This record gives sequence, structure tokens and C-alpha cells, in this order.
Amino acid sequence: MAEKNKPTGKSKEESVEDVVVETTEETEVETKETSEETAKKPVKGKKSNRRGANTKALEMEIEKQKELLEESEDRYKRLLAEFENARNRNEKESKHMYDIGAKEVLEKLLPVVDNFERALQAIPDGDKERAFEQGVDKIYKQLMSILEDIGVAPMNAEGQAFDPDYHNAVLHIEDEELGENVVAEELQKGYMYKEEVLRHSMVKVAN
Repeated sequence: MAEKNKPTGKSKEESVEDVVVETTEETEVETKETSEETAKKPVKGKKSNRRGANTKALEMEIEKQKELLEESEDRYKRLLAEFENARNRNEKESKHMYDIGAKEVLEKLLPVVDNFERALQAIPDGDKERAFEQGVDKIYKQLMSILEDIGVAPMNAEGQAFDPDYHNAVLHIEDEELGENVVAEELQKGYMYKEEVLRHSMVKVAN
């Protein structure tokens, strides 16, 4: 019975020291693990700041792209306006050159019209129904129809107030039945080409 109660060889003080050492080591291990876990966890404040910085940079980039888009649209509108102006100028110049050429040709045709009218006026009343005279009249009417289609029209100045922009006065008469500066007779018919004078009317002016 005495042998069973024999001490193990360690004193009470040594046993206490072993317990303290083991407890210290366990505490150090737990503290290390806790530090590692804390280091792995993201810091909420830093993540929020990073998100705010990204949002601000994105907003700045959007504003920059908007400005570039507005500049591009403005440049496009300017180029389009310049193109339209250039096209309108070209069309206007082309039309003007066409009208100049047309007027030169039409002026040379007017004496032909005058000769047709003189020929028709010279036909006696008894001969106007003959085939030849009828043919001449039809050709004259066809020519006048073509001229009208392209913008040529007679002035018909007789009875109108004299206007030097349209009439060329070659004679002056006194006539109490007519007003002052009224065209009494049209000696040579004048013509307009669209809104321009193709040939001035040669007229006789009263009073």
C-alpha cells in the first residue's frame, strides 16, 4: 500500500510551472490565429472609400464623353450647314448660268416670232382659210406654246403706264383720251423671260 502512494518525481511547484507554460503557449497560438483572421477580413472603411473613388472617376469619365459628344454634334451641324450653303450656291450659280445661256438663244428667236406675226397679219382675210396659211398659223402657235412653257411671255404694254424698266419710248403723241405717260401703241412687242426682261417693248407714249 505504501508503494502505490509513491510520488512521481515532480514537485508541486514544477507541475504548476508546466501548466503555466502550456497555458501561455495556447494563448499565443490563439492570439496569432485571431490576428491572422483579422488581417484577412476586409476593412469596411477602405472598401467604401475605394467604391466612392471609382464612382467619382466614372462620373468624370461620363461628363468627359458627354462633352466630346456635344463637340462632335456641333462640328457635324456646322459641316452640314456649310455643305447645304455650298450646294445652294452651286445650284443658284448653275441656274443663273443656264438662264444667261437661255436668254441668248431666246433673243435670237424673237425676230423669227416677229416675222411669223408680220406674215400672218399680211394674209388677206379671204386667204386665211387656205391650207398653207393655216399651216403657217399652226406653226406660229406651236412656237409660242413652247416659248410659254419655258417661261417666255409677251409684255402686252399697250394701255399700261410707261415704265423705262420695261418700255423703250421711241415716239410721243398728244391724246386727250389717254392719261399722262400711258403707252398708246406697242410698235415692237417686248418679252419677259421668267422675271427678267428678255426684250424691251418699243412703244409710243401719250401726253
